[in-house]
Amino acid sequence: MRKNGARRAAAVVAVCGVMAISLSGCGGSGRASAAGDGARGAHGAPDGTDPERVPGIGDRLWRRVPADSRQVVVVYGAGPNSPDATGALFTRHGSTWERTRSWAAHNGRHGWTTDHHEGDQRSPVGVFTLSDAGGVLADPGARLPYTRSASFQAPHWWNKASWHDFDYVIAIDYNRVKGTAPNDPTRPQGQARGGGIWLHMDHGGGTSACVSQSKEAMRYLLRTLDPAQHPVVVMGDKAELRG
Repeated sequence: MRKNGARRAAAVVAVCGVMAISLSGCGGSGRASAAGDGARGAHGAPDGTDPERVPGIGDRLWRRVPADSRQVVVVYGAGPNSPDATGALFTRHGSTWERTRSWAAHNGRHGWTTDHHEGDQRSPVGVFTLSDAGGVLADPGARLPYTRSASFQAPHWWNKASWHDFDYVIAIDYNRVKGTAPNDPTRPQGQARGGGIWLHMDHGGGTSACVSQSKEAMRYLLRTLDPAQHPVVVMGDKAELRG
């Protein structure tokens, strides 16, 4: 059941970059577009010395962070072709950004791309809103609308390490319709641009395009990300983030 009484039913779902009937694990999605309207100009240098700026984010992406966003998840990729990353949550207090928590993470097994297509095994670089959540497990106290459904279950013909990847997920608003369950199969930019890119639980290695982290980190994000704070994710390898 989804919060606010809305029901989500899907006999056929596209989950994490999958087309039609089958799951293929954390696939791709559309272009690396800006997250929403009302972009904010840059303040100071992106080297972490300016408290009015999230560290490591250059002008190009910083301008795409909506002016009303007060929660920013940053995924700092280790390199353009690396699946390793660090996640962090920054919260704005007045005009000052503070890092509230960080954690180990993984991204696409082939790294990052600014022109994602389904099946490229790379995560898209960009700024994206975070609007909807869900998973196999019961709602842990999420502030985002949460859809619990067995349809999130990873198939058991996958490696056993990945069976619980989708116990908790947060949809990255990338070639998807906001306000729907994360496993809604609609792809506004077309299937070739990929879709179903999520924050989800980690299995110890790279994904097909999603960003994964520990169960503890997912529960923290679900309980912390607040629609009233207009949360976004800024993601990419460190060089692209600084660009």
